[in-house]
Amino acid sequence: MASDFVFLRVQLDDTFFMKQALAEAEKAFHADEVPVGAVVVVGGRIIARAHNLTERLNDVTAHAEMQAITSAANFLNGKYLVGCTLYVTLEPCVMCAGALAWSQLEAVVFGAPDFKRGFTQAGLNLHPKTALRSGIMAEDSKTLLDRFFAQKRA
Repeated sequence: MASDFVFLRVQLDDTFFMKQALAEAEKAFHADEVPVGAVVVVGGRIIARAHNLTERLNDVTAHAEMQAITSAANFLNGKYLVGCTLYVTLEPCVMCAGALAWSQLEAVVFGAPDFKRGFTQAGLNLHPKTALRSGIMAEDSKTLLDRFFAQKRA
């Protein structure tokens, strides 16, 4: 019974924090960036919020995950994010997965899978101590991405 409560709490927390990441993705959408958003959480507290900035910064590495890692590391005054969880609306790419592995996050939670460029599609793993959860609000994340790319094609 107690394990059911813990599972339910994790699911509720995952949904709450993914909604925060989706709010960041909406910011990216309105800034004409690919709508991916991320938040980093430690102890139930958001310590970093980010979204894609590749167009604004003219930088192919300015993905939401990279921005979130940098912001969280600055907040914690250290390069490792032990005990932190990253919530991101789209499955991280290979580049971001490498950075996530080096940052030693406790967990990575993503919404929609990325069947073309996602790290799981490439057969990669994160840090051995990093838990991975996926599919949290995946449809919401996918819908926002689909809207963005449909608008680009129009």
